Amino acid sequence: MRFFIDLSYKGAAYHGWQNQPNATTVQEVLEHAISTLLGEAIKIVGAGRTDTGVHALQMIAHFNYDENIDAEQLVYKLNAFLPPDISIRSVKQVNVEAHARFDALSRAYKYYVHQKKDPFKIDSSYYFKPDLDIDKMNHASNLLLGHKNFKCFSRTHTDVKTYNCDVKTAIWERNGDHLVFTIEADRFLRNMVRAIVGTMLEIGQGKMTEKEFRSVLDSQDRSKAGPSAPAHGLFLTRIDYPESKLMP
Repeated sequence: MRFFIDLSYKGAAYHGWQNQPNATTVQEVLEHAISTLLGEAIKIVGAGRTDTGVHALQMIAHFNYDENIDAEQLVYKLNAFLPPDISIRSVKQVNVEAHARFDALSRAYKYYVHQKKDPFKIDSSYYFKPDLDIDKMNHASNLLLGHKNFKCFSRTHTDVKTYNCDVKTAIWERNGDHLVFTIEADRFLRNMVRAIVGTMLEIGQGKMTEKEFRSVLDSQDRSKAGPSAPAHGLFLTRIDYPESKLMP
């Protein structure tokens, strides 16, 4: 049988989601917890990977287990076993062929920026003091919606078959001295959102024009785009699936 786990985590203490040698990751900690509680080695497959320091309001992962599970009781035990910065929201049985990564229709991220120093946002928002023109940033964001190849925002030397992504939403919103960038797409490349945000901040300061931004998009060259924004302002917020894939 296959089960989906819906979880949240604060990424500050982890080297991202995906297992890697000599580094603590969310996947590693979760696999250890669920393997201990179920009494056998359990491998977990996530909907994607988040980089070191990136947070998730929602991550979906799946695992296989041959016995019936009391989902409510497993959620309770996992939350008691796991550290405070990882929280399980639900465990539910799904179609045995459902895949947390390949069946996802879309993923959504939010990036948070604050422009007045705030000690309570140190780990969850990027303090960026320079004035920003949000209208210019949104004009540039609109260009992402019709674009396909995002190699210019991808980490170099990455092992992907295509750099194409279908961006469905990209918008900046301001609330006083706080800014939020929301972006949704069918898939994302490694470092893509942070590279987009860093480039948008260049545009907001007047250091890059919309015409230059078009050239960056067409260049397929990471060195042409702006610097990556820090990881701690980025949150994976939602992953959507077709209902037909989830029915057991």
